Amino acid sequence: MGFQLEIRIYLSIVFLVLILLFTSGSQSQDYQPKTRRSFARAMQILGGLILVAVLVWFFKFSTVTNTAFFLFLLGIGLGIFLIYFGTRQLSIQYKIPQSLQFKQSEITQWLSRWEEINGEVTNVLAPSKEMSEPMQINSEVTAYSFDRVIVCDTAEIAQFLIANNFHFEHNCAVLSIDGYPENIFSTVMQMLKQNPDLKVYAFHSATPRGVTTINELRNSPNWFGGNNLIIYDLGLLPRHVFASKNMWILKSDVSAGRGRKIPTAVKSTLSTDELAWLEAGFYVELESFSPRKLLQVVSQGIAKTQAVTNGYTSASDNSLDSGDSSNDGIILIGIDDNNRNVGFFASDSFG
Repeated sequence: MGFQLEIRIYLSIVFLVLILLFTSGSQSQDYQPKTRRSFARAMQILGGLILVAVLVWFFKFSTVTNTAFFLFLLGIGLGIFLIYFGTRQLSIQYKIPQSLQFKQSEITQWLSRWEEINGEVTNVLAPSKEMSEPMQINSEVTAYSFDRVIVCDTAEIAQFLIANNFHFEHNCAVLSIDGYPENIFSTVMQMLKQNPDLKVYAFHSATPRGVTTINELRNSPNWFGGNNLIIYDLGLLPRHVFASKNMWILKSDVSAGRGRKIPTAVKSTLSTDELAWLEAGFYVELESFSPRKLLQVVSQGIAKTQAVTNGYTSASDNSLDSGDSSNDGIILIGIDDNNRNVGFFASDSFG
């Protein structure tokens, strides 16, 4: 009897150590995401083994007593808890920041080393430069407008789209919320405001600054404040990050401070989880995606929203008011009481 008790104590200690090890490993920032997921799955497996061991012990080797029944229930509860907890740890991996520290100068060194081996890189964009002197554009050109405009939250992303001739291929203007490209910005804005049927697309990072882009486009007199326009949000939104669980998530105290200062009007368009995520300092930048992915997201976003707009043209007022949409994952966020198209569309997926 004493030997059996010692075995039970020994096994309990082993299980306790394993549980602590797997719990720590599944949420440690020192491990890669793949390793953390392995610890979480190991916790699920351990829970399953405990369930099997308890069932075998109770029905084949134990005497039916109150103590044995209590240990049976305790073992079953522990096994179920470990399976549940391991599953939960798998589901929250995207919330765990990954430590990655390097200096900006190291990137230059890595690029130089790569060029030594593979040759010169010709497709790297130079830093966007401010150009304060307006460019003279032929008056015959300014008499026309564009079908749509892509507004990015950074000059770098706008520069990237322009460098890839996105504006030519999609008959659209490409601008940044801070006024890039400076030398033609005012002229392009004049051209845009000549088109009452202009389609406006916002393309931004999942940052406090990015999620306020729509609000600025809708309300700022420098943009489209007071105009009866639908604005399409192509992302990136925190909800897209939650759905993917495979994006490069960053975290900083500066971003957390900005997240807590998000305007109330913007907060009303975000879920509680999205707000908590931003206020905790998490964010994802568009620059973390490949060029191909970014071009694909914008191209597909335009195509999807055009399909949705066509679908709503024949839709009833009730479907508009309810915001119910089954058109390829596009959600109507809001329109005003007079049924004017002053709301905006947002996709529930990124690309």
